Amino acid sequence: MTETNLKIRSIKNIIFRTIIIGVALLAILPLFFIIFYVIKEGLSAINWEFISSVAKPIGESGGGILSALVGSSILIVIAVIIAIPIGISAGLYISEHSDSKLSSMIRLSVEVLQGTPSIVIGIIGYFWFVKPMGHFSALSGGIALALMMLPMIVKTAEETLRMIPFSLKEASLALGVPYYKTILKVILPAGLSGIMTGVIIGIARIAGETAPLLFTAFGNAFFSTNILKPIDSLPLLIFNYATSPYTDWHKMAWGASTVLIFFILILNITTRIIVNKWKIKY
Repeated sequence: MTETNLKIRSIKNIIFRTIIIGVALLAILPLFFIIFYVIKEGLSAINWEFISSVAKPIGESGGGILSALVGSSILIVIAVIIAIPIGISAGLYISEHSDSKLSSMIRLSVEVLQGTPSIVIGIIGYFWFVKPMGHFSALSGGIALALMMLPMIVKTAEETLRMIPFSLKEASLALGVPYYKTILKVILPAGLSGIMTGVIIGIARIAGETAPLLFTAFGNAFFSTNILKPIDSLPLLIFNYATSPYTDWHKMAWGASTVLIFFILILNITTRIIVNKWKIKY
């Protein structure tokens, strides 16, 4: 190969690398613009009173988002309690019996559920839980969020448990350990980091959902921790305040948006740390 050809190839490589880097930067620019704008508009609204006090009635200045923070926490806890055991069990069954018809049905159902729009989940939650109960509630909201969280846990649990070498299971069974103890004390602990990653990603996904909660949790202007009653949450508060005609509420909506953005960023950073620190290595 001549020197001229080498120079041409080198120039082509530099141009191609520059294009790839430029496209990559272009892809992440919208994220930085959104984060910057939300923080710019909402950071000035955040103080101790904003975090530790409940909302004020219309016409009164001040107030905070404590009821929404507590409500979001309750909804996430309900969703996690419901989704984790079901999701891990389904992922474990698929990984252990990947060729069975039931596994194929579960896998197909999970893929369909993952692609279902959130507002459809909300409508389903309304007809399945709200109407039979006769009222909106945090419980129905948590169940709706659990349905959205479930596919992520199932898929990550399945993929993680499949990565675990079969020799670990064989060694445990060869030592006379019962099958259920092998699963609970060998297989699941070995895949804990991947399962935790799926759970955290699932929480990050449902933390900002509004549509399912409009049909289930509905929102509450007062502080409430009763899971059988309507409850407030950050997404609902942002929606209600952002669409109101009051300037003070608009400022609170930006502040709540900043808090929610930081929460989701922390969850995603935590996920990256877990993935990098506790990768499955055999």
